[in-house]
Amino acid sequence: MDFRILSLLVIVLLTFSSCEDLDFEENGVLVPLTVTEDVSLPSISIDGVLLHSETFGNPADPMLLVIHGGPGADYRSLLKYKQLANDSMYVVFYDQRGSGLSQRIDASEYTNVQVFIDELDGVINHYRQQNDQKIILAGHSWGAMLATGYIDQNPSTIAGVILTEPGGFIWDQTIDYIERSRKLKLFDELVNDFVYQDQIITGADHNTLDYKMGLSTAGNETTGDVDLVPFWRYGSICNMASIDLAINNPEQMDFTTNLSAYNKKVLFAYSELNSAYGLEHAELVSAAYPNVQLIEIMGSGHEMPQFGWSNLYPEIKTYLNEIL
Repeated sequence: MDFRILSLLVIVLLTFSSCEDLDFEENGVLVPLTVTEDVSLPSISIDGVLLHSETFGNPADPMLLVIHGGPGADYRSLLKYKQLANDSMYVVFYDQRGSGLSQRIDASEYTNVQVFIDELDGVINHYRQQNDQKIILAGHSWGAMLATGYIDQNPSTIAGVILTEPGGFIWDQTIDYIERSRKLKLFDELVNDFVYQDQIITGADHNTLDYKMGLSTAGNETTGDVDLVPFWRYGSICNMASIDLAINNPEQMDFTTNLSAYNKKVLFAYSELNSAYGLEHAELVSAAYPNVQLIEIMGSGHEMPQFGWSNLYPEIKTYLNEIL
């Protein structure tokens, strides 16, 4: 078991034994505050939702908009992209609605996948300085799927796209990947630890559910990520509502209806150590784009923007120099 997980559990148990009257639903007790609770956090308002967001670089440079995975994760593990601000890029990060440190919303408000695409469009328009400013999307995992969904609807507005291991661009591809990458053993130590603390902390509020989701997240040998991925806060309801939406409306997860109209080169990266992905799945998913540069990032698993940056960055820089 990872020492940091063990330490966290010990701290949690000691806290519970000495603080019987602690209100776990109180803001800031179990998880970091969101932008609605801590006004000092950088934020923007998009479609009536307050999003955690920050930028690096010159706003007049080509915009590189970084899109995190999940749904429900945040951009903390993608912050190495800010290095590109030194390469004359305006780098923009944001936590999606209900994710990371962004405002929490009810499950009923996740009515369709379009809300995420419209939100992405709103972020672009918020930061865009002029109509001819070039926009490049850099999406990881679910974020790469979302970037593709946006391009499918707006093929003429995006100058380039960097995709790192999207699950799939149709729901069957995504389910296939999830089944290979999320195999849990019933008596796995991490599962046992999660179930044990679940007996202590009860509740269905955002704070409690986000805490539980974060505590259950650890390295995944199947995907090649044996270390913990840094994050601020997971959005449990965002994750669950989005998955329910996809299961009940799989047609909404088809992001390939108009991709043939996108003729610009796409940089599509898959990792050496993610045994659930591999070249075969990368070729299957990336085939929806007519012009793809497929690359393997050595020495890294699924979380290559965090753990494989030294090999990913040169490929990204070469790609950007070519398309800009």
